[in-house]
Amino acid sequence: MVVLIFLVFFVISFLTNILGSINPNVSDSFKLSGFMTGLLPFSFFIAYALMSIPSGMMVQRYREKFSMTVAWTVATSGALLFAFIPKFPVFLISLFLIGCGMAILQVAINPLLRTSGGEKHFAFLSVSAQLFFGSASYLSPMVYSYLVSNLKDPANINGFILTTLSKVTPVELPWVSLYWLFAAVSLLMVLIITISKFPKVELKEDEIVGAWATHLEIFKNKTIWLFFLGIFAYVGTEQGIANWISEFLRTYHGLSPEIEGAHAVGLFWGMLTIGCLLGLFLLKIIDSKIVLRIFSISALVVLAITLFGNAQMAIFGFPALGFCLSVMWSVVFSLALNSIPKYHGTFSGILCTGIVGGAIVPLIIGQLKDMIGLRGGMLILFLTLGYVLSISFWAKPLVANETMKNKNK
Repeated sequence: MVVLIFLVFFVISFLTNILGSINPNVSDSFKLSGFMTGLLPFSFFIAYALMSIPSGMMVQRYREKFSMTVAWTVATSGALLFAFIPKFPVFLISLFLIGCGMAILQVAINPLLRTSGGEKHFAFLSVSAQLFFGSASYLSPMVYSYLVSNLKDPANINGFILTTLSKVTPVELPWVSLYWLFAAVSLLMVLIITISKFPKVELKEDEIVGAWATHLEIFKNKTIWLFFLGIFAYVGTEQGIANWISEFLRTYHGLSPEIEGAHAVGLFWGMLTIGCLLGLFLLKIIDSKIVLRIFSISALVVLAITLFGNAQMAIFGFPALGFCLSVMWSVVFSLALNSIPKYHGTFSGILCTGIVGGAIVPLIIGQLKDMIGLRGGMLILFLTLGYVLSISFWAKPLVANETMKNKNK
């Protein structure tokens, strides 16, 4: 079951983090403005905002196996819909459906991992799962580069996979082949989930999603909204960078989306994963607010160098940004949960709706791109990173993270 959960993390990432690589191709294929290109991540991440709380309620009522089967079925449907009808409006619907599936999975798998691997191993397994997640984020742009580069040239089409994909993929849209692959992978996951035996999961207090009345009660707490904006700002920053890396490198440095762009996107996610490991070590020796402050200030400096430096600085800068962002999600989330005494499960659901930042910020960047250029549009990331930095000053958790220093007191 633990291996299956790692596989789920891997496939979620494989499907989720490809948009940054294919954005230039999609924009060219459908002749999109910056705003219309920004609708791509919007369509995907708005599903998280709409589905996070209902998904928690569904998992609690119908349990993990049924919910995960539904999730992969919805994702398969979304991928197949666009593969059969490669039109821009259909693509937006497809991304929304895939996003709905991923939102359900994100809610279901963490309690399942805790139960399957044992609570005392949960922290280790969670980090291991993130390594699988990160490795897929690094791999998917490479797969995209391989498929598009070979399908563009008939002389390179050989072997069962490329030959099959060439028959069902429009010649002028070789990147659509990815969605045939996504459909096949998602369908395989439906079959694997169906035949797997699931353990009974007893949800802990901080994993239980309360009734709507509970949500309405805690909405009155100002702290809830401040941390909701923190998650919004972080995910907005992450996706605002990831979804525009390839286009930025092409626009300002003339680099190919299929080669250098895809490689930079892959390295961004790879360094984000590696940074998590350093973050875990630092959290054992430094207060989490200080760790957040160090990484946030570093991100602001690196962002300035990346946006205004030369091509070499941008190529190295975007992966470095991934490293700087690596600890932010976990630190902000833990500071949030440690800042209220109860209703942690309900609060987690509300925080997860803050993932809508991944829908809104790239869309704003796209709109600004049409008005003042992509570099000017990405300046909004200084605001979102600035808000994340501010959390390290005003957060007042009821419980501080345990370090080696305070453990010995």
